[in-house]
Amino acid sequence: MLIKSAKYIISSPDFDMCPAPDKKEYAFIGRSNVGKSSLINMVTNNDKLAKTSGTPGKTQLINHFEITSASAINTKKEGENVKWYLVDLPGYGFAKVSMRSRNRWEQMIENYLRKRPNLEMVFVLIDSRHTPQKLDLDFLNQLDAWQIPFALVFTKSDKETQSVVAKNVKAFLDRLRKTWQFLPQHFVTSASKKLGRDKILNLIDEKNETKEEA
Repeated sequence: MLIKSAKYIISSPDFDMCPAPDKKEYAFIGRSNVGKSSLINMVTNNDKLAKTSGTPGKTQLINHFEITSASAINTKKEGENVKWYLVDLPGYGFAKVSMRSRNRWEQMIENYLRKRPNLEMVFVLIDSRHTPQKLDLDFLNQLDAWQIPFALVFTKSDKETQSVVAKNVKAFLDRLRKTWQFLPQHFVTSASKKLGRDKILNLIDEKNETKEEA
């Protein structure tokens, strides 16, 4: 997939205030301070698209970006533009906010995930520097219960040795194997090295094409 443009559209306090669901949509979410903004900027090849911050919990709204791309897998449509939405969702977990704000965020995220009709897939970001975290596992189990398709994106692989990253990724997947029959797709990424970018875009490309032909 070739990204031709990426632009910010709107930030919404609830799913029913999001843009009209007339394009396929891919949401990115993860625990606070997982490197979500950096990953989104890497995927879209635009360092200024999503605002990065050292303060966890900075994202408090549903942020929509319109992406214009050209497929790399459909030769019949070579050069044709495809428009889709990339969505930056608030993080979950350790943000230093009031319980009232956290509850509001959780309800906003649940409403979006369960009621947004054009949501194609959720990319759940996991910090590859750490061993499996209960917060992440609980969130994945909730997505599974809601029957929402998702893929795992292990972030910040450049911040640790390859052996530590590989060990943590394996441990996470092994935890899922205990209760899951099938594992979700997963990607190991580094925003600074652009590792995993092509694989994420290829999956989105495939989803765009499959949906069109269905």
